[in-house]
Amino acid sequence: MAVDVEKLKQIQPPPGLPFKVQKLGHVVLNVMDIGRSLKFYTEVLGFRISDIYPESMVPGGMAFLRCNPDHHCLALVGSAKGPSERAEFNHAAWEVATLDEVLRIREHLKRHNVSIVVDGRRRAGCQIAVEFLDPDGHHLEIYWGVDQVGTNGYVRPPSEWREHHSLEAAIDDPPPGQDTTLLDQSLRRR
Repeated sequence: MAVDVEKLKQIQPPPGLPFKVQKLGHVVLNVMDIGRSLKFYTEVLGFRISDIYPESMVPGGMAFLRCNPDHHCLALVGSAKGPSERAEFNHAAWEVATLDEVLRIREHLKRHNVSIVVDGRRRAGCQIAVEFLDPDGHHLEIYWGVDQVGTNGYVRPPSEWREHHSLEAAIDDPPPGQDTTLLDQSLRRR
């Protein structure tokens, strides 16, 4: 069955909902080795541990991690029987404040022998990102510069998307209105 993109774009929330979802609160991942995963998320990605449940509370144990003032944005449950097959879960993404940080994270991940899936810019949203795999094969993304949708509902048209498969190419060919000036030009690969 063909996907009718224009028809799908017309789907809207019904008027009068008694709530408004504000942001993604947290992602929970099943992992094979909670200790190994905690080391990855703290020592490689810089998350902080808020709480840990022992196995008596949750089979395999459970850890709550944060990257902002919220108690947790990520939780790990040590009950996975094997690597992630990403059958239902596609990926989780976290934002950083500057474009320079995206280039720094790429080099940091390489120093830690993390498998990088892609770096650069995809299409819709126009964020510049590094996508990579955690020790269990979960697909993760760290990004900067995602398009903002104002109260008028304007969304950048596909004709302005700029897909690139390297950070440098994404920086050199920004979509209209995206300032890709680096504070530290030495971060660019030569």
